[in-house]
Amino acid sequence: MSSSTTLYGGAQGRRVTVRDLAAAKERGERWAMLTAYDAMTAGVFDAAGIPVLLVGDSAGMVVYGHESTLPVTIDDLLPLTAAVVRGSSRALVVADLPFGSYQSSPAQALESAARFMKEAGAHAVKLEGGRRILPQVEALVSAGVPVMAHLGLTPQSVNVFGGYRVQGRGQAGDELMADAKDLERAGAFSLVLECVPGDLAQRVTTSLAIPTIGIGAGPATDAQVLVWQDLMGLTPRPAKFVKQYADLAATMDRAARAYADDVRSGAFPAPEHTYS
Repeated sequence: MSSSTTLYGGAQGRRVTVRDLAAAKERGERWAMLTAYDAMTAGVFDAAGIPVLLVGDSAGMVVYGHESTLPVTIDDLLPLTAAVVRGSSRALVVADLPFGSYQSSPAQALESAARFMKEAGAHAVKLEGGRRILPQVEALVSAGVPVMAHLGLTPQSVNVFGGYRVQGRGQAGDELMADAKDLERAGAFSLVLECVPGDLAQRVTTSLAIPTIGIGAGPATDAQVLVWQDLMGLTPRPAKFVKQYADLAATMDRAARAYADDVRSGAFPAPEHTYS
């Protein structure tokens, strides 16, 4: 069994659970999370052994073409989440609660999360923020909704931050640490740390019993997450923290040009592609 599937403990035919993720932290096993927004991509990542798939509000940019995550709605993400759930069989599927769907009250957060779980089949939800959203986290966990928290650069607050900037330097690092501990006490099962200094991410990781998931947070977190289009080379100007493992943009460009050339020349469709 490859290291990418040990998180399953050898189990086949069942979903990864939050207890599996907690057990992985206890034994020091690192794991990967990827975004997914459709059934076919989810199926590929699921078969590759990716234990957690995130239907991120990053869909606002990579699926819907917005400049940020802010315009995305629940109705935008519900069909994407349902598709990822249908396309996978082992991964834990986490749905992002989009901007405006949980900030006003715990009741709003529970109503939004319930839609993702009832209508799309999500196994957990993710929401951004620290102490200001503790009542929402507590309400969701009390209602039986697993919560993935998110600190550091929280894209839904990009206008407050004045852009996509590293968070948690200096005194802000102590505030982030306090937020992290509060979120753990509130019942979050994991914590995403985005664009924070590596030493701070290491301190948070060693201070928490729940797993941390880094994106631009250095190598010390318990897990890593990337937007799959960044990973696969579809993003023209990826962030500093992205490692591109493929160049699908070039592959797709070559395929599209070859297809168009064959159509223009009459080489496609050939007899083997034609019904008699």
